[in-house]
Amino acid sequence: MRTSTFANMTAPFAITALALSIANHTVRAETAQDAARTYAIAAGGLTEALTSFADQANLKLVFNADLTRGLSAPALNETVTVGQGLSKLLKDSGLVYRLVGNNTAIIEAKPVVNRSEPQSATTMPAVTVTGKATYDATDPYNKDYALRDSTTATKTDTPLMETPVNIQIVPKAVLNDQQAINIDTALKNVSGVTASAGSGGQSDDLYLRGFRSSAIFRNGFRYDSEFSSWGKRQMANVERVEVVKGPASILYGRMEPGGMVNVVTKQPLNTPYYALQQQFGLFELYRTTIDASGPLTDDDTLLYRMNASYENSGSYRELVDSERIFLAPVLKWNISSQTQITFEMEYKHDNLVNDTMVWPYVNGRFIDMPRGRNLMEKTPENHDDILLGFNWSHQFNDDWSISHRFATERRDTPNSVAMLGDGLAGSQLNRIVVANPADINTYYTTLDVTGHFNTFGLKHTLLVGGDYYNNRSTGQYYYGDPAAAIDIYNPIHTGYSFPSGFDRYDTDTDFYGLYAQDQIHLPHGIHVMGGLRYQVVDQADKVALTNLSVDAVTPRVGVLWQAQDWLSLYGNYVENFGATNGLAQGGKPLPPESAQQWELGAKSEFFDGRLSATLAYFDLTKQNVATTDPINPLYSIAVGEVRSRGPELDIKGEILPGWNMIATYANLDTRVTKDNDGREGRRMFAIPRNVGTFWNTYDFQQEAMKGFKVGGGITLRDGSTNVPNTYNVPGFITVDLMAAYNLKVNQSKITFQLNVNNLLDKNYLQDVIPGVGPNSRVNIGTPRTLLGSVKVEF
Repeated sequence: MRTSTFANMTAPFAITALALSIANHTVRAETAQDAARTYAIAAGGLTEALTSFADQANLKLVFNADLTRGLSAPALNETVTVGQGLSKLLKDSGLVYRLVGNNTAIIEAKPVVNRSEPQSATTMPAVTVTGKATYDATDPYNKDYALRDSTTATKTDTPLMETPVNIQIVPKAVLNDQQAINIDTALKNVSGVTASAGSGGQSDDLYLRGFRSSAIFRNGFRYDSEFSSWGKRQMANVERVEVVKGPASILYGRMEPGGMVNVVTKQPLNTPYYALQQQFGLFELYRTTIDASGPLTDDDTLLYRMNASYENSGSYRELVDSERIFLAPVLKWNISSQTQITFEMEYKHDNLVNDTMVWPYVNGRFIDMPRGRNLMEKTPENHDDILLGFNWSHQFNDDWSISHRFATERRDTPNSVAMLGDGLAGSQLNRIVVANPADINTYYTTLDVTGHFNTFGLKHTLLVGGDYYNNRSTGQYYYGDPAAAIDIYNPIHTGYSFPSGFDRYDTDTDFYGLYAQDQIHLPHGIHVMGGLRYQVVDQADKVALTNLSVDAVTPRVGVLWQAQDWLSLYGNYVENFGATNGLAQGGKPLPPESAQQWELGAKSEFFDGRLSATLAYFDLTKQNVATTDPINPLYSIAVGEVRSRGPELDIKGEILPGWNMIATYANLDTRVTKDNDGREGRRMFAIPRNVGTFWNTYDFQQEAMKGFKVGGGITLRDGSTNVPNTYNVPGFITVDLMAAYNLKVNQSKITFQLNVNNLLDKNYLQDVIPGVGPNSRVNIGTPRTLLGSVKVEF
C-alpha cells in the first residue's frame, strides 16, 4: 500500500504542498462519498468491476484479492453515491464494505460472529490494495510512468530508493503510449543512452554512457554476438525495459562498462486477459499482435501466456522491406505457495534487407541525393532464432529462498549479404559484396541463494550465486568480391553475384562466474552494498587452434543515505571486466579490457511514488583498449584508454491526475585519453555531447472528455563526430505527437491511437560511420512516420 511522503518534507514549499494535498484529497473524498456520480461499468468479474468503480469514483479500495476471485458483479449504469454503488456491485457476493476516513473503503466478508470468542483486529486476513493510481506492476491496464522496484541491479527485491545504483525503468504504459515496436523508441526515455542502426540497419546498436554495447539482456540472459546484437529485439512480449547505468559485470559477467539493457518479458496472469492489436503506418507497415493469458486450472496451479506478432513493412529507402514473425508462449506451474516453475519459448523469423546506407562524400560535402536513394543492391538478411528456457524458485521460509534459471538459444543466419563502396571513378562508384552466414549457439544457467538475517542489530540481504555461459559461433566470412559499378547521380541497379572466396571461423567461449553480495540496512536510513565476482573466461579458436584463458576479480561498493522518505543520496565505486580485443605480436591475445567508475547521485520520489527523479554524475574510464603497436603496425598493444564522464538527469511520473511526463538530459564528455595513433583528446565516434528528451501525455479527467488522451514530446541531440574526428555530424531536434481514445463496449476496452514521429519531417544524419570519402556510410534519420492502432482488450 502506498503511503504519503508529504509529512516528511520540510521547508515552506513542503508545508504548501502538504496543505494543497490535504485540500485536494478532502475535496475529492467529499465528492466521491457524498455526491452522486454517473457510472458506466459492464457486468463481469467482481475484481475488475471494483477496480473500475474505484477509478471512476476517485476512491481507494482495500480488499483481499482471494475474496473476489471468481465472483461476478452486475452492470452499473446509473447515477449513485459511493455507498449505493458499492452495495449494488457487492449484491449477492457475500461481501460488505466499510468506509474508512474520507476516501478509503474496505471490502470484507460478512462477519460470522462467535459470541464466545472476543473479536480483534488480529483476526483480519491479509489485504491487498487496489484503486485509483494503485496497480500491480504486471497489471495490463497499469498507467504508471514511475515504478518503484527493480531486481535487475541487485537480483533482490530492493526498492529503487534504497539501491545505490542508477536504474531507470521504461514501463509498459510508456511503451504503449509511444507504440514502441523497436527498442530504440523505448530507450529514448533514458538519459545517457543512444541507439544507432547497426549491421546495415538490422540490429540494435546501443551506446550507454558513451560506450557501444553489443548485448541486450532478456530477464538476465545475454543476447550477444561478435559484432552487434543481430536482429532487432521483438517488443510484443515486453513488460518493461530496465537500464542499469555503469558497470554491471558483478552479477552478469563480461560486458561493456557503460551499463546494461535488460528486457523484462510478460509473465502469466491469474486473471484472464486477452488483447488483439492491429497497427498500420506509412511505408506499408502492418503489424498484428496477440496477447492472451490466464489460468488453465480452477485453482490457478497452471497459468499460461501467449504473445505473438506478425509484421510486414516497406521503407522510405529503395529496395528495403521486411517481414517478421514472432511467437512467445509461457507456462507457469505453481507447485505450491513456496515453489514455482516456469517454462518459456521465443521463436523469431526475420526476412530483412541489409542496407549499408552508403552516401559518398565528394569535394568537401555529401553529394546531393534523396535520403531514400539506395546506391547498393537488395541484399537479404535472414534470421531464425529460437530460445528455450525454464526457471524455478523455492521459498524455504520467510528469510531464505533459492532460484535457478536455464536457457538455450540457437540463432541461424543462413543468408547474410551486404554491399559496400570501393572507391569512386568519376561518377561511377565501385562496389564489393561481402557475406557472413553464421550459426550461434548459446547455453546459460545461473543459481542464486538469497537470505535475510540480522547481526548486531543490522539487517542483511545476502545473495550468493554462480553462473555459466557458453557461446559457440561458427560461420564463413566471404570478402570483397567486386560487383558492377553504379552511377551515383543516375543509378541503375544491376543485381549482384554471391561472393566466392571465404574464411571459416569457429570460436567456442566459456564463461564461469561466482559472486556474492551483501546489502546492509543500518540505522538512520543508511544502506551499504558490497559485492565481489570471480570470473574465468576460456576462449578457443577452433580454426587457428589457439586458446585463451583469463580471470579477474571485480568489486562493487555502494552507500546510500535515505535522508527522508522522498530523498536518497548515494555513491558507488564499480570495476568492470570487459572483452578481449585483438592480437599482439606472435598471435598472443591481448589482455581483456578493464574499467572503473565513480558515481555520486540523488534520488527523489513525490506524490506517493507516482513521480520520481534521479540526478547523477559519473566518471568512467576503460583501459586496455587496443591500439597500434609502434614496433609492428600489423599488431596491437593494450595501452589505450577512453574516459567518459558527465551529469545525467531523469524525471518521470505523474505530475497531476492524468498528466504524465518524462524528461531526460545527459552531458557526455567521452574522449580518448591514451593512444599510440595520435588520437589522444579526440571524441569517441557517434557520441553526442548533449542529448535530452521530453515527453508528456494527458489523460482527460473531465467527465465529458473521459477516454481521450493526447501527448507529445521532443528529442534534442547535439552534434557527434565520425571515427577519425574529420567530420562533425550536425545536431538535430525532432517532434513527436500522439492522440488516443478508448471506450468500453460490454466487457471490452477498445483503444484507437495515432502516433506521429518526426512531425516536422526533419532531414538529418544520426551518424557518419568511417572517415568521410566516396565510401562513406551513414545512419539516416527516419523521416516523418505515422503509426495508427486499433486495440481490443477484455
